[in-house]
Amino acid sequence: MFGLFRKKTQLEKLQQLYKDCLEKAHKASHHNRQLSDNLMAEAEVIAKKIDALKKG
Repeated sequence: MFGLFRKKTQLEKLQQLYKDCLEKAHKASHHNRQLSDNLMAEAEVIAKKIDALKKG
C-alpha cells in the first residue's frame, strides 16, 4: 500500500515492456511467424537497454 502512488523507474518500465513483447511474440508465433520474429527482435533491443541501465 505504501508503494501505491510511487512512480515506476525507467528500469521497471523497460522490464514491463520486455515482458509484454515476449508475451506478444509467443502468442503471434502460433499464427504469424514473421510478426513473432519482429517482436523478438524488439524485445532483444529492450533487453540491451535494460543491461545498459543496470551497468551504468
